[in-house]
Amino acid sequence: MYRTVKRMGIPDSHIILMLADDMACNPRNSFPAAVYDHPRKTLDLYGDNVEVDYRGYEVTVENFIRLLTGRVAADTPRNKRLLTDDKSNVFIYMTGHGGEDFLKFQDSEEINSYDIADAFKQMWEKQRYREILFIIDTCQANTMYSKFDSPNILSIGSSKKGQNSLSHFHDYDLGVSVIDRFTYYNLEFFESVDLSSKQTLADLIAAYNTSLIQSDPGVRTDLFARDLAKTYLTDFFGAVQNVELTTEAFPIGKSK
Repeated sequence: MYRTVKRMGIPDSHIILMLADDMACNPRNSFPAAVYDHPRKTLDLYGDNVEVDYRGYEVTVENFIRLLTGRVAADTPRNKRLLTDDKSNVFIYMTGHGGEDFLKFQDSEEINSYDIADAFKQMWEKQRYREILFIIDTCQANTMYSKFDSPNILSIGSSKKGQNSLSHFHDYDLGVSVIDRFTYYNLEFFESVDLSSKQTLADLIAAYNTSLIQSDPGVRTDLFARDLAKTYLTDFFGAVQNVELTTEAFPIGKSK
């Protein structure tokens, strides 16, 4: 998703990337400084210019909650702050190991659905967003948005309660699977989207094929005010400048 939003024109100054960041330079990785989504290794997700804002042991539940709510220390640099207001659309993508109502951080702690719901409530009360698109890829992912009650939030999960989210494409060079199915098919969809696209969130959701993903993605729309068929993907994934063209004619000066 980091690759997608950067390709769509959102600069690093408007992206906060929280990442274990232990794969690109892992001794088991035969392709240093590269992370691929497929054993064919045609698409480097890491790219030539990646800016990780929170890495390794900085990726904690506390830091994530403080980031969302703005309760960071006074000396926190700008790249570690979510500098949003009541006119901001915020896209949040979470992935990792989880279960019913929880997601693991660093295999040492967990964030639960109540934590995220409370953080979003604080964000709304403090006017830190206009709309939120929340997408999560983990086992039983759809339970993670079940406690949300703040307005203007669209939530998408990879699997229903009691269901696993499965990995995809085992790489025998690395000895691990390199991507999750839900994330892979999201990425595949977005590779065909550009800044001029009129694709909508309804088109994204309609593209989910349960036989390929091998789980049942869920969508929660009751808190989201807009029609998904009229909500462009670029509202969350791209940086599109609204330009008004006028037909007013200006006289051309003549020199004597």
